[in-house]
Amino acid sequence: MLNEKLIRRDGRDEASAATGPDMTAQRDASAAPAQVRQGRVSPERTISGNAVAELREAIVAKLAYAIGRTPANARERDWFAATALALRDRIVDACMDSERSIPNKRVYYLSLEFLIGRLLSDAMNNLGLVETTRAALRELGVDLGDVEAAEPDAALGNGGLGRLAACFMESMASLSIPAIGYGIRYDHGLFRQSLEDGWQKEAPETWLAEGNPWEFVRPEATYSVGFGGHVTMSSVSEGVIRRHWHPAETVRAVAHDVPVVGWRGRHVNTLRLWKAEAEAPVDLARFNGGDHVGALAGRARAEAISRVLYPSDSSAEGQELRLRQEYFFTSASLQDLVRRHMAERGDLRSLADHAAIQLNDTHPAIAVPELMRLLLEDHGLNWEDAWHITTNTLGYTNHTLLPEALETWPVELMERVLPRHMQIIYLINWMHLEEQGKHGRGNAAQLASVSLIDESHGKRVRMGHLAFLGARRVNGVSALHTDLMRSTVFKDLHALDTDKIVNKTNGITFRRWLHNANPELTALAIEAVGPEVLDTPELLTGLADVASDPNFQSRYAAMRRSRKAALANVVTERTGIAIDPSALFDVQIKRIHEYKRQLLNVIETVALYQAIKADPKRDWTPRVKIFGGKAAPSYVQAKLIIKLACDVAKVVNADPDVAGRLTVAFLPNYSVSLAEAIIPAADLSEQISTAGMEASGTGNMKLALNGALTIGTLDGANIEIRDHVGPENIFIFGLDAAGVQARMAEPNYAEAAIAASPRLKAALDLIESGRFSPEEPGRFRPIVDDLRHNDRYLLTVDFDDYWRAQRAVDAAWNDPTAWWRAAILNTARMAWFSSDRSMREYAEEIWRVRVG
Repeated sequence: MLNEKLIRRDGRDEASAATGPDMTAQRDASAAPAQVRQGRVSPERTISGNAVAELREAIVAKLAYAIGRTPANARERDWFAATALALRDRIVDACMDSERSIPNKRVYYLSLEFLIGRLLSDAMNNLGLVETTRAALRELGVDLGDVEAAEPDAALGNGGLGRLAACFMESMASLSIPAIGYGIRYDHGLFRQSLEDGWQKEAPETWLAEGNPWEFVRPEATYSVGFGGHVTMSSVSEGVIRRHWHPAETVRAVAHDVPVVGWRGRHVNTLRLWKAEAEAPVDLARFNGGDHVGALAGRARAEAISRVLYPSDSSAEGQELRLRQEYFFTSASLQDLVRRHMAERGDLRSLADHAAIQLNDTHPAIAVPELMRLLLEDHGLNWEDAWHITTNTLGYTNHTLLPEALETWPVELMERVLPRHMQIIYLINWMHLEEQGKHGRGNAAQLASVSLIDESHGKRVRMGHLAFLGARRVNGVSALHTDLMRSTVFKDLHALDTDKIVNKTNGITFRRWLHNANPELTALAIEAVGPEVLDTPELLTGLADVASDPNFQSRYAAMRRSRKAALANVVTERTGIAIDPSALFDVQIKRIHEYKRQLLNVIETVALYQAIKADPKRDWTPRVKIFGGKAAPSYVQAKLIIKLACDVAKVVNADPDVAGRLTVAFLPNYSVSLAEAIIPAADLSEQISTAGMEASGTGNMKLALNGALTIGTLDGANIEIRDHVGPENIFIFGLDAAGVQARMAEPNYAEAAIAASPRLKAALDLIESGRFSPEEPGRFRPIVDDLRHNDRYLLTVDFDDYWRAQRAVDAAWNDPTAWWRAAILNTARMAWFSSDRSMREYAEEIWRVRVG
């Protein structure tokens, strides 16, 4: 099936765990100058014949003794596993070349997602073994591209949150910041998306079906994680009472380590992923009694925790599973790092001096009471010392301003699943509110706003508030987002501690999103500013000096045409839709959500279709609209938007009146590897979220780095991108965040906007008429009704300005000299958005850990 195929970086489609040493060690490797060979970037100086022979023999040995295959009967998946295992050995060597040392301070990064994608290309590139591997496989009659394509994307994340965590882990390794990432080893991740007549269908992602050759199983790093039960008290001395949690159920968390190799192999960090297992795999008494299925119920309940990313919380059972999932990985991670600290230092009172724990969003916010529990119960500290350690060790990154995304849990659920933690939360809250009273902030409204318990609609624990109180620093991820945190969701908490919230704008790893994803552009950069650009992303700014050079523009344009031709092949093979590589490629690839406003793009597509139909002889700018992204399984409106996009594509692409002028394609099963095929081919980057609702975005950075011009609102990092690339090299439209708030306060703003825009009204009428769904004319009426009477994301208000900006894009595309100059300047001026810069800022200003 086309939807089941994986994407190669050249644009064509293709459809063991072992115990080893700890991956937290480091070594120094020779930093040879980089050069480009056969279109790939590598830090290799030369390809040694001995090195090729050694790697070739190592691959053959792995194929035989680890995979059980001969070269004659090996599949591409076998060659991938053998190659990965051979390279993994060299990663182990990188860890053991020097004696293991204990760093003065280590970062522990807790994230529910790590969207790491494929690892083979990262490992080869960062170890400087791209061409050595290519040559070794060539001598075996195997193509490296085919081997890379056989690696499945690791199903460990969904969108920007997980990809950011992956970029940060790679940058920490490249900067030699000692770090361990903690997450969950999902069996199936989110889901594999397919489209059946335009409807999203979900199926399990089977990325682990043949094992993961990159990981090391660590059975010695197994921890018990409890749920439910009751709490008892005992007196340990006069006036000192200890509480003891007696869980009703325990689940084993088994560590699986994935090495994270830094640039030039100088440092290797660890991504430790937890797999949930039952304490007893089978209830033998029930099994022998004939209840063969019931005997496995406990195992199924335990293993469900690490089965799927983001189980639907539309049911009470799903909500409980999410809470169990979050506590499971947080508890195991804290137990692990506390044990490591005790082994290295022997005294938990120094934890804050030697450990920085970063909570990536609110999912691990339960770390606040869990760390307190461990310090109080397992290690006998008093409350004051435990709270001091906790609040000086934890950091919290907030990624959203949307109230529904700032997690809250029903108190009843917390008391049932985590009774001891609920006690600790109550005590934290009581002491916190008492402190406010001492400072004259004791009126009911003030206390309600800063309380950890929201009592407005039933009692719920505010996890964002909990993380805020328990962290030494709370950071936003773009300048706008941080300002809005201070003035909206954390306004009252911010007033209590005005120094706590700081900004750390997101970044992306250029090793993945430039070197690996776009080797042709990297080669141009090396020729223009020198090979040092591979080590120092800031040197990309030197490209600005050649942005107006006709020869460089021509080569830059040729690079883009090559990538667009490759993507055209992918689109055709995946969807059956033929697209013209010479057309403007207009790309929106991200999680499907109403605030990201894919619907605005679709409605503009309908309006453009109508305009072309009305004036087919006009010289329209050829445009290809490319969509990609997944909707949460229970998100009905988002899935309906996907269906609308696909139905619009079906009508538009079949209409001879618009042939060659407008084509629409929705690529199923968006992933990291698919992004690597799309991003270097994009001409226009759609970053059109409602202002004030996107925390930062990182897709905007990846696309601009690769030379796509952005059309976007003044939202998230778009503002900082505009400031860096220049307002003349970006297409900004729509209300800003303050304008959005003001307009939402006006009555009937959507009706007024539609009445004032004949073009918008005509597009909505066409959708509502059933033109795109003749077999079910009322299919999209819920979308149109919502826009007319609700429109909480202000599509109707921003539509006309979006149309204006899109026509400005048309005009710019028709001036190639100006377009390519702007594209080159986008690449040059995105240097600041490297995740290396982000990690340096975190290290120096939040974690207080030395870089390098």
